[in-house]
Amino acid sequence: MTRILIVDDKEMMRDSVATTLARRSYAVTTAMSGEVALQKLAQRQYDVVITDLQMPSMTGIELVEAIQRIDESIPVIVMTAYGTIETAVEAMKRGAFDYITKPFTGDVLTVGVERALRHVRLARENEVLRTETRDRVAATPGSRHALIGDGATMTDLRDQIQRIADSHGTVLVHGESGAGKEIGARAIHAQSPRRDRPLLALNCAALSTSLLESELFGHEKGAFTGADRLRKGRFELAEGGTLLLDEISEIAPEVQAKLLRVLQEKSFERVGSSTSREVDVRVIATTNRDLPTEVRAGRFRQDLYYRLNVLPLRIPALREHLEDISELVQYFLSQVATREGKPVKQVDDEALQVLREYTWPGNVRELQNICERASVLTAGETIRADLIRPWLDPRLAQLTATPDEASATAARSAIPSQAVEVKPFEGDGVIVCDGQRTLEDIERDVIVATLQHHNGHRQRSAAALGIGVRTLGLKLKKWKEQQIVSQTL
Repeated sequence: MTRILIVDDKEMMRDSVATTLARRSYAVTTAMSGEVALQKLAQRQYDVVITDLQMPSMTGIELVEAIQRIDESIPVIVMTAYGTIETAVEAMKRGAFDYITKPFTGDVLTVGVERALRHVRLARENEVLRTETRDRVAATPGSRHALIGDGATMTDLRDQIQRIADSHGTVLVHGESGAGKEIGARAIHAQSPRRDRPLLALNCAALSTSLLESELFGHEKGAFTGADRLRKGRFELAEGGTLLLDEISEIAPEVQAKLLRVLQEKSFERVGSSTSREVDVRVIATTNRDLPTEVRAGRFRQDLYYRLNVLPLRIPALREHLEDISELVQYFLSQVATREGKPVKQVDDEALQVLREYTWPGNVRELQNICERASVLTAGETIRADLIRPWLDPRLAQLTATPDEASATAARSAIPSQAVEVKPFEGDGVIVCDGQRTLEDIERDVIVATLQHHNGHRQRSAAALGIGVRTLGLKLKKWKEQQIVSQTL
């Protein structure tokens, strides 16, 4: 809801302006002086401030200047008598957005407010877009909100999402890496009453504790070295909308405590400030970890877990809805064709059967990568089984499959060149596969190939692999020290 703060030392004028705007369904707050107005601005965010120019103690111009120092994005409309238009012009030079001359009609007041709100909306959309652009990871165009599949599993998932979307409760989305947790979260926002307000996402594993705190809650100018200006955090930027916290299990205990307070009290403090600010944001958190296990191990706060797990949503693994493989494949191939400006490749029946028999340890993300690779590398117009079969490594599949699934996968893939025998731990705990390559070798090859695919972009590669950027960096550092990967990665 749009919030407007009205500042005037005359009660009759305050009430008149407030009544006019309240009839237009704006949330109106009044203040009898500039000092009181500044106290209210420190406690919560307002979309527009309307102030009289001539007030005792603190004039309208002084209030405009003070608001500019607090948050220069807030438009201030000044009310002035006819004989003091020069003063109003001076106020605009000092940072006021507009002025209206007394006496004025309700329509004139409303038009001025709507003009200011358009300015605010454009400015905030630009700020949100800059934030999203800075954090955006690679994604197939058009796939960010897609829930593909008409099978019973996906139909049930869409029904759950619709019921959850209608609520304002906090959501915990859990599931395996690559299953589509972010897509599920974005679908919740897109169908919710907040869909016309911002949706901001933050990868909690990609930032240090201090940076994460600043990104979430913002900071005051001078709060720390390098803080040369006030910066709003995600909670402020997502006001009225949704904040998506990806990999929530990776946040440090001190940030967990502050996040718990926001969920409980709907308020927070910017870094470097002791003033609480109210906020109206729906939080959706995602995790691929078993949070109850993390709680028992002392790595995650129990009270925060209960606050997050108000509305749980489990995204099923791809092996649980293999009936949707054909539709998913066509969707991904169409996306690649659109991006590349080429005809859509077809998949023969044998290739589809091979895809249906695989257990997909990397879930939908792995299938998407396979489809893109096949679309690029297929010489003709049809993708055949002999092309994709070598990419489906049964050794990796067995890491996530159930015992029955693992046995079935091994049996289906038992061709002489790929026969695999997983032996017990040897030496330093590395699993040796039939005396050939270790699982670490396989992991390294997958990571290096992913980095090369994304031109060395670590954040995009980490997102595609389903691991944190720090985890990726540590692995690369180790391999570089061992001189087994390129130093340019």
